[in-house]
Amino acid sequence: MADELEYKKVTETINDFANDNLSKLAQLFPAAVKDGEVDFEALKQELGAFKEVGSEKYELTWAGKQNAKKVALEDVSGKTLNYVPEDSKNPETTENLYIEGDNLEVLKLLRQNYYGAIKMIYIDPPYNTGNDFVYNDNFSMSVEESELAEGNRDELGERYQVNSKSQNRYHANWLNMMYPRLKVAKDLLTEDGIIFISIDDNEVDNLKKVCDDVLGSSNFIANIIRNTNSSKNQSLFISVSHEYCLIFGKNMDVLREKHQENKWAVPKNNIDEYLKKVKQLQKEGLRNTQITEELKILTKYPRFIDFTNYWYFDERGLYRKDNIGGVKNGNNMPLFNPLTQKDDPVPPGGYRYSCEKLSKLANENRIHFHTDGSIPTIKRYLNENINQRPKSIMSDDQRPDYSMLQKFNTPFDNPKQLSFMKRILSIGDKDSLILDFFSGSCTTAHATMDLNAVDNGSRKFIMVQIPEKTDENSEAYHSSYKTICEIGKERIRRAGDKIIEEKPELKGKLDIGFKVFKVTDTNIKWNHQTEIDEQFTVDTAVYTPDLMDFMPGAKDEDIVYEVMLRQNDVPLSSTLETLTDIGKRTYLYASSYLVCLETEITVALVDKLAALNPLPFKFIFRDSAFQDDIALKDETFRRLKALIEKNAGTSKKTYTVEFI
Repeated sequence: MADELEYKKVTETINDFANDNLSKLAQLFPAAVKDGEVDFEALKQELGAFKEVGSEKYELTWAGKQNAKKVALEDVSGKTLNYVPEDSKNPETTENLYIEGDNLEVLKLLRQNYYGAIKMIYIDPPYNTGNDFVYNDNFSMSVEESELAEGNRDELGERYQVNSKSQNRYHANWLNMMYPRLKVAKDLLTEDGIIFISIDDNEVDNLKKVCDDVLGSSNFIANIIRNTNSSKNQSLFISVSHEYCLIFGKNMDVLREKHQENKWAVPKNNIDEYLKKVKQLQKEGLRNTQITEELKILTKYPRFIDFTNYWYFDERGLYRKDNIGGVKNGNNMPLFNPLTQKDDPVPPGGYRYSCEKLSKLANENRIHFHTDGSIPTIKRYLNENINQRPKSIMSDDQRPDYSMLQKFNTPFDNPKQLSFMKRILSIGDKDSLILDFFSGSCTTAHATMDLNAVDNGSRKFIMVQIPEKTDENSEAYHSSYKTICEIGKERIRRAGDKIIEEKPELKGKLDIGFKVFKVTDTNIKWNHQTEIDEQFTVDTAVYTPDLMDFMPGAKDEDIVYEVMLRQNDVPLSSTLETLTDIGKRTYLYASSYLVCLETEITVALVDKLAALNPLPFKFIFRDSAFQDDIALKDETFRRLKALIEKNAGTSKKTYTVEFI
């Protein structure tokens, strides 16, 4: 089957949320979509027709919810991402991204390229303390509008004397900020993708309901309670020392099938610190029995709870005692105890191992015998049981994180614990693409690089942060960090350098770089008028050029990236090469997209394009470069088509020509 050549215009629109949703609905319920319109009665029948009692139903609602839904579907055509090479690190080789800008705009700008591509999302959004948000979305209602909707003002606009924190607006502002971001973020997740969201008591209930609404209650996995090791003593009643982390999957059916024989497993909490304590006790010259008593006390602390019963050790290392019986119709032959020189009692139901297996275990010193007549137990060594199912209660010491950030000279209030982040990120695949769109000090990026250094993974990250200004009285401001973005980028740089310093063998192998982009206004003058008197036709494809040009001062590479934001499945980390043999303004992106920004297209240039091998599957030209030379345009198209037909393979491919 011959390959095909299509002719299209580069569209101003990046996302078409409504039509995308309509297509999804048509795939699920074909009978409910007729001539591009939703037949809501047919849809009700597909879902099982029922008569609703009144207008009330179970749902979370708040002032501004409809506007939040609307803004989630709005496009961001007037925005783009500009590349910032001077802030980037190892840009030629890295696959990591750092993006400065409002995360709702960024999520929408990334949606076309990264639709269904993100394996894991972690976010630590602003906790709702009643303060104003730096995320002032254009859908937000004014104070007056919100208070009138909630009943805090009468019809004449007079304000009631109420406690604003107890009213709906206190939660509504936060929910209006979160809802559209979660809505767009869902589209970026793979079908087996997971999202983790840290939160505190103020909004955990509402967040759970919003996630039920956006992601589906059936995709809820768990709510982790995380001991923060810091108390909030402003309360009159309880000193709060915990936070939460909600976990949702994109599609639980896919996740269940994927992990049926590969259950989630993470390293035990704080294992390095626990083993360090054991070595310290050994160096102090304590006897084994004394060390055991010390470890029993140590494991009463929450952060060492995973090591409860790992109190004993021999020449192999630390171990816990485990039941050697507990079965029905087991082995009833007694086991000889070398300590008492007698046979030990047989456990009820018998031993779970055969005589030969028990003898082998005893000879290898894997049986713990007692001198008080107790039933023997098998030794479960810690180094053979490093991993465990993630627990819904986690505890980490945050003090090392503060100390580390001080050494990096990147001060940041309340950073997320690195050990916690490494634990949850380790749940995902080693080649996961990880997104954090409230990235703050970039603990997520740090944890990603650390994990790759440990297990030879190839995880990649995308960090997104609004350039929020640091407080002029803060340590960060006095350390010359004027925005949170500056702190995050510097932490990634220093964390990566520290990893290579500690493991020099990883230099050149571990990706510790990142490309920086910033949200800016569009670089292209999108003109919605079209020429209708001159149409160029090849087969059944009709080309109608847009009358567009570029903004003054726009850089070629930023125009290329803006065009790429309108493509499918093309990472922004891809290579951008200038084809100097063809022209000064002709570029090859991701080895597949040729973007020609030359101001004049000539026969000689077309000859060079025709000689490219392999042939890019998309050609993007500057329409004005043809200078109304229809013959040259015709010759360019026909030559490309002839090449495609000549090189046609057994499988059908579609090659495209677009114009800006």
